[in-house]
Amino acid sequence: MAINLSQTVLEGLCVHKVGNNLQNEGINLSNTPLLIEDETVRTLILKYFLSAFKNTPFFNLYHAEELSQNNVFEYVTAIFENEDELLTQSQNLAKHLYDKSIHPRITGGELYVVKLGECFVDDEVLQAVGLFKSESKETFLKVYPTGDNYAIDYEQGININKLDKGCLIFNTEKEMGYKVCLIDNKSDEARYWKEEFIGAKPREDNFYYTENYMKMCKNFFNDKLKEEFKTDRVDEVSFLNKSSKFFEEKEVFDVEQFKQEVIQQPEIFDLFDEYKEKYQEETEAKITDEFNISQPAVKNYKKIFKSVIKLDKNFHIYVHGNRDLIEKGIDPATGMNYYRLMFKTEF
Repeated sequence: MAINLSQTVLEGLCVHKVGNNLQNEGINLSNTPLLIEDETVRTLILKYFLSAFKNTPFFNLYHAEELSQNNVFEYVTAIFENEDELLTQSQNLAKHLYDKSIHPRITGGELYVVKLGECFVDDEVLQAVGLFKSESKETFLKVYPTGDNYAIDYEQGININKLDKGCLIFNTEKEMGYKVCLIDNKSDEARYWKEEFIGAKPREDNFYYTENYMKMCKNFFNDKLKEEFKTDRVDEVSFLNKSSKFFEEKEVFDVEQFKQEVIQQPEIFDLFDEYKEKYQEETEAKITDEFNISQPAVKNYKKIFKSVIKLDKNFHIYVHGNRDLIEKGIDPATGMNYYRLMFKTEF
C-alpha cells in the first residue's frame, strides 16, 4: 500500500452544514460549489483534508445485500462519471449523513464534498472524492494594529492540523467498492461515520492480513498463555518483542516459521492453532497463514507491543533482548517483589 498525495489538486468543492438529526438541528445545503481563488487558501485546505492520511489501511464500500445499494457508492459513482454531478450528489451525501446522525453524542458540523485529482495510489494516478466533516471549533487570538497601538480580539475557527472525520474514495476497483481510506478521530461517539454513513469494510490486502495477525498474537498471549501457563510480565514482553522483530525483519509471513522462531515451544503450537480458529470465528477477521508482510501495518501496530515493565511509581524496565537475563523473585526479608538483571556492560 502506497499513497502519495503531495501533488493532489483540488478540482471541486461543496460545503453543507449538517446537524444532529436526533436533536432536530436541521441541515443547510449550499446551492453552488465553493470557489477558492486564493492559492494560499487552496494549499491550506488541502493540508487540512489530506495530511492525516499516512499509513492508513484501505477499505471497500460495502452493503450486506448488494454493493449498488450502498448510498455513498451510488452518489460517488455519479460524481466520477459526470463532473457536473458534484453539487447534486454532494447534497445527496449531506442528506444521507443527516439521516445517520441520530446518536445523541454526534456533533453537527460542516460536510465538505471534494473532487480531487493527481492522487498517486499504488503506482496509479487517480481521481478521488473526499468526504470530510469538521466538528471541533477552536478559539484563536487575533492581534492587529489600530492607530499607534495594537488591539487583540478572538475568532472561532478550524485547526487545520486536526481533521475530525475524513474519507478518500479513489476511482479504482469499482467492482470491489473502490479503494477507500478513512479517518475518524472521534470514533468513540457512535462509529456512525464508517459503518452507518459510509458503509465500509476492511479491504483484504497485505496491510489487513498483517494487522490482523499482530492483533491476534497479542490477544493470544493475554487471553491464553497467561491462563494456561501462568506466564508473567517478562514472558509477555519477551513474546511480543520476538513477534515484533519477526514482522519487522521478514518480507513474507509463514506460520510454521513463526511458530519455530517466536513461539518455539512445541507444546504451545496446537494451543496457538486452536486459538487462531476461535479468534477468526469470534471477530470475523480473516487470518491467513501466508502473506507478504506490510511494513506500514507493522509500524502502525507495533506501538501496542509494549516492551516496558512498570514497577510501582519508582522504576521502568525496558526489555529488548534475551529473556534469560532477567529473573523475578520475592525478597524474604521484605516480602517485596524484585527483578535481577544480568549484563556485561553499563552505558
